[in-house]
Amino acid sequence: MHTLTIWAAQYLLWIMVLAIGAVWLFKERREGKVAFAVAAVIGLILALIFLYIAKSVHDDPRPFVKNPSIKPLFGHSTDDGFPSDHSVAAGLIAFLVLIRHRLTGLVLLLCAIAIAWARVAAHVHHLQDVLAGLILGGLAAGIATVLAPPVIKFVTERVPALSNKP
Repeated sequence: MHTLTIWAAQYLLWIMVLAIGAVWLFKERREGKVAFAVAAVIGLILALIFLYIAKSVHDDPRPFVKNPSIKPLFGHSTDDGFPSDHSVAAGLIAFLVLIRHRLTGLVLLLCAIAIAWARVAAHVHHLQDVLAGLILGGLAAGIATVLAPPVIKFVTERVPALSNKP
């Protein structure tokens, strides 16, 4: 069981990164690719901002730092664990896809939850760290999806080479 926990905690996020790339390549219609890509970039920027703010306002030492008798399942730095970077990224990916492709998004949401669970089970995060990460990633995805169309419109109106108009 430890092997599966370690794998999910450390590597499942990379599968999610490949999955969002595959969704963009194969599931997005031609006209939706730009909006999806712009939402992903905005979402990543927002997620990084949210991560920075959250780390600035709340301090939560990792479980093995708070209690030295707890041994993590894999080597990890002793930096602040709030919020979980992995959970923020997994939440962002899952919700970006969920908003556009329900079934695939639900699968990725289950992967994000598995990553969060594994990071707690591996003793590198507390439950609040991963929950906050999933929420911040989802929030970034939601805001980015709303902001993408006006950003695309703003840019295409000001950069003639990007406009479809002759």
